[in-house]
Amino acid sequence: MAYSNQLSAYKETRIKTASQGQLIIMLYDEAVKQLDHGLELLEKDAAGKKDPGRIEKISKSILKTQEIVTELMASLNFDLGGEIAQNLFSLYTWFNKELLGANIDQDILRISRVRNMLNDLRSAWSAIIATTSMEGIKSPSTGVNIAG
Repeated sequence: MAYSNQLSAYKETRIKTASQGQLIIMLYDEAVKQLDHGLELLEKDAAGKKDPGRIEKISKSILKTQEIVTELMASLNFDLGGEIAQNLFSLYTWFNKELLGANIDQDILRISRVRNMLNDLRSAWSAIIATTSMEGIKSPSTGVNIAG
C-alpha cells in the first residue's frame, strides 16, 4: 500500500511541475497507452474464444482515450493557434467520432488508425517542444542585466 501512495505522489508531483508542452505529451502518451491496452484485449478476443469480461475493459480504455482527446480539445487556444488550432479541433472531433463507432463495433482497424495518428501527433509535439526548449537555451536572456 505504501508503494502505491508513493507512486501516486510521484505522478502528482510530475504533473504539477510539468510545462504545458510536457502535459500535452503526457496526454498523448496516456491516450496511446489506453488504445494499446484496448487493442491488445480486442486481439485476444479475435484470436480465440471471446471473453465477455473483456468487453467492459475494452470499452473503458476507449472511453478514457475519448476523455483525453476531449481534454486536448479544451486546451486549444484558437486566438493564438489560429488555423492549426482549428485543424487540431477538427482532427480531435474526428478521433472521438471514430472511437465512438469503433467502440460500438469493436473495430480493431479504426482503433489502430486513431492510435497511430495520436502517436504521430505525440511525436510532432515532442519534436516541437525539444526544438523550442533548445532555442530557449541558445538564445540570450532578455531579463534585467544586474551585472552592470
